[in-house]
Amino acid sequence: MLAVGMFAIGTDNFVVAGILRGVAESLDTTIGLAGQMVTVYALSFAVMAPVMAAVAGGWPRKLLLVSALGIFVAGNVISALATDLNTVLFSRALAGLGAAMFVPTALGVGALLGEPARRGRALSTVTAGLATATALGAPIGTFIGGLGSWRTTLWFVAVLGAVSMAGVWTMLRSVPRPPRVTLRERLAPLGDVRIAMTLLTSLFAFGGFLMVYTYAGAVLEPVTGGDERKLAGLLLVWGVAATAGNMLAGRLVDRFDSRKVIVAGLGLAIVNFCLLPWTVGHAWSATISLVIWGVIGWGLLVPQQHRLVAFASQAAPLALALNNTATYAGVACSGMLGGVVLLVIAPRYLGLVGAILIAVGLVLATLVPRAPGRPSANGRPVPDPATRILQE
Repeated sequence: MLAVGMFAIGTDNFVVAGILRGVAESLDTTIGLAGQMVTVYALSFAVMAPVMAAVAGGWPRKLLLVSALGIFVAGNVISALATDLNTVLFSRALAGLGAAMFVPTALGVGALLGEPARRGRALSTVTAGLATATALGAPIGTFIGGLGSWRTTLWFVAVLGAVSMAGVWTMLRSVPRPPRVTLRERLAPLGDVRIAMTLLTSLFAFGGFLMVYTYAGAVLEPVTGGDERKLAGLLLVWGVAATAGNMLAGRLVDRFDSRKVIVAGLGLAIVNFCLLPWTVGHAWSATISLVIWGVIGWGLLVPQQHRLVAFASQAAPLALALNNTATYAGVACSGMLGGVVLLVIAPRYLGLVGAILIAVGLVLATLVPRAPGRPSANGRPVPDPATRILQE
């Protein structure tokens, strides 16, 4: 049931890209303004995740999860019924608040539900909901929108959230409350300049990656011709590539220094995005671009997390939570920037702006001091502290 909730939240996060044109036409507004649905959702998540974790840290976990899903479902229902853009934006912020309350709590509860020997599988089950949403949720939601309307897609997300809420309410047993962590303690890792620069890398890099994704319907229109079913197919390619990239990145970080993986990936992403205005003109070249984009975009998460754990081994969970906040802050800022940029350039050239943001992330990544290296003993590699902590 926690995985179903994660699937609903992940779908809600990514599906807007596929229904943006329908929203704009229905509400008689521009694609750029409709794209602020992504901005307010991501900004609400980024700001409220650490705040609510501190404020509601003492709540019973079951109450917090059910409340979070209730807020999330209410936000999507209001969006589906809205007749003006202001109401839609308010409801997206409400849904973002519910997501911010649910995601970290669900991960914590997932770890507590599993027996020590099966804890890894319990966590992977919960996170599988989010990963599956990346690969399947957005394409399915976009396809549903093509059959009906964008409102049908949001009703679909609301139903998923309601199913998870009912399941958590009826099936979840009482679990221990974790120690309460104040907001000051949650923000403490920012005092380390290495962590701060790594978080800025995430902000700019994911801002570039997901600004183009937010307006993917408009960017890919030369190849889709405005057909939402074709767009759903391309988003499926992107989602599968993103899932594969996340798995591949783990293997690469085990073999190579995370710094090299980040620099090589971002460098290739910049070239890919610079070519995007021309590759989206044909189905085969657009597919190749989406595969490269998906693999690198979500593959970046693993080496970034690896770096943060190496810098903050005693406060790894807090540093990783801040990286999640930085990622959503990047999505929020890029959605706003993309809406402004679309006022002056054609959507197909948005990849060039994304490449600039990724380039800033690349510069920041190269300026971050190096993480501790991997020692060796008797010719055998010894896992560094970051690898050990991430495995635990």
